[in-house]
Amino acid sequence: MCGRHKSKVKNDRSADADLIIEIMKYVDIDNLDKLPGTRLENNDTFSFHCHPELSCFNKCCRNINLFLYPYDVIRLKKHLGITSDEFIDKYVDIVLRDSNFFPEALLRMSDNTDMTCPFLIQSGCLVYPDRPDACRTFPVEQGLIFDSMNKKIKPVYFFRPPDFCMGQHESKEWTTASWSVDQDAVEYNKMTSMWAELKSMFQADPWQGEGPDSPRRKMAFMATYNIDRFRDFVFNSSFLKRYKVKSGILKKIKKDDLELMKMGFSWVKLYIWGIKTKYITQR
Repeated sequence: MCGRHKSKVKNDRSADADLIIEIMKYVDIDNLDKLPGTRLENNDTFSFHCHPELSCFNKCCRNINLFLYPYDVIRLKKHLGITSDEFIDKYVDIVLRDSNFFPEALLRMSDNTDMTCPFLIQSGCLVYPDRPDACRTFPVEQGLIFDSMNKKIKPVYFFRPPDFCMGQHESKEWTTASWSVDQDAVEYNKMTSMWAELKSMFQADPWQGEGPDSPRRKMAFMATYNIDRFRDFVFNSSFLKRYKVKSGILKKIKKDDLELMKMGFSWVKLYIWGIKTKYITQR
């Protein structure tokens, strides 16, 4: 979001959607029983199977609030063969919610009557091998409980298909672990949890009254979501004169988007809160 973007900051649009698909929820441990859906413990099973013969096939890919996380953007822009800048311009709405002081990235729906996912085709998903974390985890929602005392994150799972979903009436059974493996979501869940740990730090306002146009907020968004522009910033500005990056990491981030994303997370902690990490230090 540093520099030009067609994606404008908007207010929370959740009330307009038929379905909200979000994996990274902030969960109050005292209110777990009040959350919608059926809570799933480690060995609990649920029934689900999605296939083209179902009458609701692809219905969940219409008029949705689908939250994108940094790793999602990396995978999707690579699949499409475009830069992160181009991906954000074309496919992302940036939304501010009252519950957090960091902007959310939501997939922009197509401008048609059904407001379909831009990657929906008649046979299914155009980007299926690199579909977002929320899509591959659906119909399970993953919450994250933060233990601030021990600085640990504990996942909590809910089975929550929409009423129209016929897949929940199929006989195939899963645990949360087997479903994650089947949907190739293990790495995605890991990256989302890493992002959630950083995102949780924005529950208090770090911008010191600068508001939604804060230059620091724009820099933090660039470092986490606009990976190609962040790489250009690292190597073609005074960045390396102001920050010391280990030589091994510096070599990796020239081409490795995942390593650069991790360093971006570390830099945001240092840039906003002065927190030192193994990736980067101030000179």
